[in-house]
Amino acid sequence: MGDSVHVWLAPAGAEPRLTAHELLLALASTLVTGPVLSHDPAGRPHIPGLAVSISHTHHLLAVAASYAGPLGVDVEEAHPREVRALAERWFHPAELAWMTDQPDELTAFLHLWTAKEAVGKALGQGLRNSGLRRRMPLPASPAAGMVTGEAGLAVLHVPVEQAVLAVALASTATEVVVTVHHETALRRVVRSRTSFPVVVRGN
Repeated sequence: MGDSVHVWLAPAGAEPRLTAHELLLALASTLVTGPVLSHDPAGRPHIPGLAVSISHTHHLLAVAASYAGPLGVDVEEAHPREVRALAERWFHPAELAWMTDQPDELTAFLHLWTAKEAVGKALGQGLRNSGLRRRMPLPASPAAGMVTGEAGLAVLHVPVEQAVLAVALASTATEVVVTVHHETALRRVVRSRTSFPVVVRGN
């Protein structure tokens, strides 16, 4: 269990930030006794004894926790939008070329964007320090999953309905367990072994 990364997904509700904090505490309570959530001066969540991360959209939220870091999570809904201008401004030429070659440009864009966000969170700096320009691993490359220039850090994308979810984690992680909640009821769990396996559990 020490090398497991746990990710919980749920509807965002009327107050996504508050709901995310509650969900993170619920997840943390399955791993440590009496978790206490605070935030550092930059606003990053902190729970003693765990590496944690939060992401939310208008309709969906994701929280992640593990006994050891680095750890970052980012989720984006896959609703139609124009992304080419953003990609041309921030993405490396190799990323742009890969994105252009994909059958679904929006999904490809979100694949890269969520990876950059998750890695920034795992490094504790968000998208500062040229985070959007940091090159991300591209599927089908020899080092797929490993983040160039960040030793020991990898990115895993987890299948989610109508959204794209990226988890940045230590390359030594052995398992990612994704639990999907619908309101307060557990809907599904997916378990994935890393290198990178993913477990999604559910009913």
